[in-house]
Amino acid sequence: MNETEALEFFVVQTQAFTETLASQRGCQGLIDSLLSQAFSSFDGNVALDAAGLPEIACRKGCATCCTLRVTATAPEILLIVRYIRWTGLADSRLNLTKRVIKADQSTRGMDETQRVKLKRPCPFIMRGVCAIYPVRPLACRGHACYDKHACLEAAAGKVGRIPISEPHSLFRSLIQNAMQSALRDAGYAWASYELIQSVKIGLDGEHCAASWLRGEDVFASARIEDVSLEEMGHTFDRIKLQSL
Repeated sequence: MNETEALEFFVVQTQAFTETLASQRGCQGLIDSLLSQAFSSFDGNVALDAAGLPEIACRKGCATCCTLRVTATAPEILLIVRYIRWTGLADSRLNLTKRVIKADQSTRGMDETQRVKLKRPCPFIMRGVCAIYPVRPLACRGHACYDKHACLEAAAGKVGRIPISEPHSLFRSLIQNAMQSALRDAGYAWASYELIQSVKIGLDGEHCAASWLRGEDVFASARIEDVSLEEMGHTFDRIKLQSL
């Protein structure tokens, strides 16, 4: 996919998310509809674009890269929080809530490099398996590698780069940014947030979803601004102007 095709894809995706937001504003199922759309688009487009490429090495039980800092949008976080509650993962017997609290305490405020050096596993990895896998965010879906050995070497600090799947990385970015652009235009909080801290916020508060649907930035304290919202907004606006 060249740059022109990528920009066209972004515009089409943004329009699709915009239509979903307009048709379901105020509806309880808005978050589900947005993410069903995002995940389906990701899976379908990756499958098409990766045809003929080597098979990725990622398999169930491999959590080598699950020490990285993960960012997610508010809808993704709210879906994860609801999944944790509905599946009973927040039950004290499983200690997931405590695991999230402890992970947040040890990682809050760390940048990507610091998080990698810490080598602390994601609290959602339980017995080697991701406990929230069905609702994992786009950031996790988009991080795929062709070489397990390279992942292990990177995790040990021996190499700096791994052979990642470009289709996974590309469509994760385009689809997430398209959803953020549509959320911004519709008046919803649209930033990217650090996953563990924001999930803790969600588990602490019973009404985060309702507050976000009213336009509140409920995860503001966990916001990640490696690129400022102002800069991102300008980029989104420039792309939309170019498409007219």
